[in-house]
Formats: sequence, C-alpha cells, structure tokens
Amino acid sequence: MHQRPIGVFDSGLGGLTAVRELMQILPGENIVYFGDTARVPYGSKSKDNIIRYSRQIIHFPQTKGVKAIVIACNTASALALDAVKDEFDIPIIGVVEPGARAALAVTDTKKIGVIGTEGTIRSAMYEKIIQERDPKAVVIGKACPLFVPLVEEGFSKHKVTREIIDYYLASLLETDIDSL
Repeated sequence: MHQRPIGVFDSGLGGLTAVRELMQILPGENIVYFGDTARVPYGSKSKDNIIRYSRQIIHFPQTKGVKAIVIACNTASALALDAVKDEFDIPIIGVVEPGARAALAVTDTKKIGVIGTEGTIRSAMYEKIIQERDPKAVVIGKACPLFVPLVEEGFSKHKVTREIIDYYLASLLETDIDSL
C-alpha cells in the first residue's frame, strides 16, 4: 500500500497547489495528477455534470493503482464528493473541509469570507461545514468566476487580474471578515 501513489485531480491546473503541499507534507509519496483542462472551468457547470466528470476522472488514477484520491477542485469537492466517495473502494478526500477548518483556525471574529466559482459558492458547502463546526461563525461567500480562466490562461500576475481582484473583493472589504 505504501508504494502506491496518491491520485489528485482538478478541473485544470490550480490543483497543482495541492500537489505542492502534498509533496512538502509527504515527500516520499508519488503522485498521479489529472487536470481536466478540456472542460475547465467547472464553476458554471451543473451539479450532474460535475458528478459525471468526477466519476470519469476517478477511473484514470485507479488504472495507476492509487491508494487514495484528492479532489483538489473546490467545485468538484463541494458538488461531487458526497456522490462519489462511497462508489469507489479507495479513500476520496476533498478540499472544502480542510479549507473550512483552516479558516476557523485563524479567525478571531468568526466572520469568514469565501471566494470561489459560482458552483462552489452556490453549493454553500463552506458555510455548511463551517457552521457545523461553529454555529456562531458567519460566512460571506463571493463568486469570482473570472479567477479560474485568468489563472488557467497564465494571467495570474497581469495588471488586469489585479483590477478584477479589486472589483470582486470590494464588497468583502466592506465587511469585517478577518479570514478569507
């Protein structure tokens, strides 16, 4: 079991940040990555499509003998994790719950902002998980649909991206969130 790799998938290349963290935390592990760049971004797609894509993608790392799969896509974690985790005979882990735990760990005011795709924000999964752990927490979600295409197209450091960040986050800056 130890020699088998860990599978990681995302709707594109953003999941490579999860791979980088895994490599730091588990330096001896091999990783099989699948970035679904053909169908990126997932944020505007239906829940049924996200579940279907996730099922299809999970089959690829399984052919590589993975011992576990990390769904590094927030949208797929929010919309498909519950549907697929019991269908396969390996552990499947999403990123929403760890992200929610991390936000709760650093907030002092219990006012947390969440940015994501339309699908992630519409699912309210971060809010649900955060409030299950702390019913007094307030979660303010903001869909940022242009973030994924900008990153996927290599514009993460472009000045237009900074303008879009400022535009999307202006309303969050007017709240008293202390974690995002």
